[in-house]
Amino acid sequence: MSITVAIAILILVVTLFIGIPIPFAFFSSAAYLLYTGGYDPGFLLPYGFAKMNSVVLLTIPLFIMAGGIMDKGGIGDKLVDVVDTIAGRIRGGLGVVTVVTCAIFGAVSGSSSATVSCIGSIMIPKLKRAGYPVGHVAAILANSGVLGILIPPSMLMILYAWMANQSVLACFLAAFVPGIIVTVLMSLVNIYLLRNNKEIEVAEHRDFATTTKLFVSKSAKASPALMMPVIILGGIYGGVMTPTEAAAVAVLYAIPVAMFLYKGLKLKNLASTLIESATTTGVIMAMMFAVMILSRLYIMENLPEQIMGVLTTISENEMVILLMINVFLIFMGMLMDDVSGILLGTPILLPLVTQIGVDPVHFAAIMGVNLGMGNVTPPTAPLLYLSGRISGAQLTGMLRPTLYLLIFAWLPTLLITTYVPEVSLGLVNLLMK
Repeated sequence: MSITVAIAILILVVTLFIGIPIPFAFFSSAAYLLYTGGYDPGFLLPYGFAKMNSVVLLTIPLFIMAGGIMDKGGIGDKLVDVVDTIAGRIRGGLGVVTVVTCAIFGAVSGSSSATVSCIGSIMIPKLKRAGYPVGHVAAILANSGVLGILIPPSMLMILYAWMANQSVLACFLAAFVPGIIVTVLMSLVNIYLLRNNKEIEVAEHRDFATTTKLFVSKSAKASPALMMPVIILGGIYGGVMTPTEAAAVAVLYAIPVAMFLYKGLKLKNLASTLIESATTTGVIMAMMFAVMILSRLYIMENLPEQIMGVLTTISENEMVILLMINVFLIFMGMLMDDVSGILLGTPILLPLVTQIGVDPVHFAAIMGVNLGMGNVTPPTAPLLYLSGRISGAQLTGMLRPTLYLLIFAWLPTLLITTYVPEVSLGLVNLLMK
C-alpha cells in the first residue's frame, strides 16, 4: 500500500477516534488525497451530486420519518405486548421479548439507534423490575438493536444495493435468513445466561386456553402495528411497490395509526418528529456526499488493488482472504456507524470479493452481519455505549453477556453467512430466478 493512501486512511481513523463528526472526518481524508495527488476537485463535486441523484435514496428520509412516528406513537408498546404473551412465562423470557421486538421494530424503522432508544424506553423498566441484571439488560438491548440491519426492509441493504448497483429486493432476501439465525441464537444465549438466576421474576403460569385467548386479544390490539411490516414487505415482494413507494406508504400508514388508533402521537409531536427526521436526513446526506468523494479518490489511488495485493501476500486461499476481509469489516464497524461503514466499505471491498468469486448479493449479507457485529464489539462499540447510557449500566457489567452474544450468536452467524453462500442466496434463487 502506498504511503499516501496509508496516511489518508490514518487521518480518517484518527479523526473518527477523537470524535470529529463523520462527514468532516471523511472530508479531511479526501482533502489530503486531493492535495497530495494533485487531483482537480472540479470533477469530484459533480460526481458526488450525480451519484446521489437517485430515487432509491428517497427511502432514507421516509424510513427515518416512519421510525420516528413509530417511536412517538406507542407502536412499540403494542409489539412488546404480543411477544410477551408467548415468551414472558419462561426464565429469561423478557430478554427474548426484547430481541424479537427489536428485530421487528428495527426492520421497519431502519435505524439501530432509534430501535435501542424506543424499545429500550419500554423494556428497560420492565426488565429491571423483573430482576434482570442491568448489565445484561444493556447488552441484550444493544445486540438486538442492530437486527434491523438484517431484517428487511433494511435501510442499510437499500444503501448497499444503491452502491453496488444490485437489486434492492435481492439484498433484502440475502440478509433475511442470517437475520433470523442471529435472532434465534441471541434468544437462546440470553436464556442460557439467565437459566440459574433465581432473582428473575417469571410471569405466572397460564393454561393453554388462557394464553391463546390473551394472545388473540393482544394481537387484535396490535394488528395495526403488525400490519405495517406486512404491507411494506408484501408490497415490495409482490411487485406492487418499489422500496421508495413502500417507504412513503409506511409514513402515510404510521401517522393515522399512531395518532388516532394508539393516540400516542399528537400534532406537536408530529411536528418535532418531522424536524428530527429532516435533521437526521441532512446529516446522513452530507455524510454520503463526503463518502462518495472519498471512495472515488480511494479507487483512483487503486486502493482495492493495493488491499488485494497485501492480502494475497499473506495467503492466496479464498477462505483466508474472506476471513481477513471479515476482520477488516468488524474493525470498520467498531470505528464508525453502520451507514458510514456500508458507504465506505462497499466500493473498496466489492471489487476484491467479486475477484475471488463472491456474489455481490451474497456480500450484502456478509457486510450486514459484520457491521452489526462491529457496532457492539468492544472496545469502541458505539451502540453498546448508547445502550449503557440509556439503561444506566456500566461497561464492566455489559462485557460478560456481550462476549457470550458475540461468540455464540454473532460469530456463528458470520461464519455460516460467509462460508455457506446458500444461506444468503437460497431465497434469492428461489424467489427471483
